[in-house]
Formats: sequence, C-alpha cells, structure tokens
Amino acid sequence: MTDSSKSLIQECTNNMQGAVTFLESSLNKIKAGKASPSMLEGIKVDYYGNPTLIDQVANISTPDSKQIVIQPWEKSMLSPIDKAILAANLGFTPKFEGDMLRIVLPPVTEERRKELAKRAKAEVEDAKVSIRNVRRGIIDKIKKSKDQGVSEDEIKSVEKEIEAITEKEIKNTEELFVIKEKEIMSI
Repeated sequence: MTDSSKSLIQECTNNMQGAVTFLESSLNKIKAGKASPSMLEGIKVDYYGNPTLIDQVANISTPDSKQIVIQPWEKSMLSPIDKAILAANLGFTPKFEGDMLRIVLPPVTEERRKELAKRAKAEVEDAKVSIRNVRRGIIDKIKKSKDQGVSEDEIKSVEKEIEAITEKEIKNTEELFVIKEKEIMSI
C-alpha cells in the first residue's frame, strides 16, 4: 500500500473519531436529573459585541442536584446570559435573583425523558451523517488517485478498509446512544 493510501486511511480514521468525540461531548450536555455546570457548556453570551463562552463571563455552580447558579462578574451581563440560555433551548428558564441567575431544573417526567432521548438520538444521527460524509470525501480522493497511477486493486483495498472503519465508528455511535438512553430513562 502506498504512503498516500495510508495517509488517506489515517485521515479518515482521525476525522471519524473526531465526529465520535464531538458526539460524546454533545451527549454529555444532555442531563436527566442531576444539575451540572457542563449543561451550560458551549453557550455563548454577547459580551460587548463578542460571542464569549458563558463560563468566561460568570461563575457557574451547583448548590444542590436540582439547581444551577450563575453569578456574572459584571451585573450588566445578567440579561445577555439569560437571553443566551433561553436561545440555547435547553428546556429550563433562568430566574433573576439580585445579582445572579438561578436555574431550578424541572422534575424529569417520563415525557421529558423521552424528549431527552429523542434529542440524544438526533445527536447520534448527526454524528452518523458526519461519519458518512468523511467516508464519501475520502473515497472521492481515492478515486481521483487512479489518475495518478494508483492500481485498481489498491483502490479497492483502501475502499474496503474505509468501509470497515466507517462501520466500526457508526457502531460506536450506536453504543454511545444505548448507554445514554439507559442513563436518561433510568429513574
């Protein structure tokens, strides 16, 4: 196998694993039950015209398992933080309490659990689409390498290996979903 074929296989593996890693972080944000500062991870607040991560403009803590407290470093950031959390559509609404925001997580009903499981499933489907897009892009590159004198056998061999990697990573996404669904649906 040529070096270019090996590098394409490596590129494919890295990109697909990146999609799985992104899926893991997305699924970690979906929480059923226990409050966690990571529920607000990735939310960007308008900080004087610049989109800034919420944890860079406020202190986020969890005084108990059902609450998240957000204490901005500047009182003027209360409203932009509130707007950013509402725009993120996480299923809860912050309440103003003096110089901080308090989020009381709603009790997790069966309906809410199903909604969270559906959201997790959508994240998994997005990851599968990303993985398939990587596969398509790499296979297109392989087919173009035929013009550069790469043998038909090597192209078939690389395509077969890419397909095996794709199946493995899609299986990984499905396993992550099963674990997350079990976590969400357990009472």
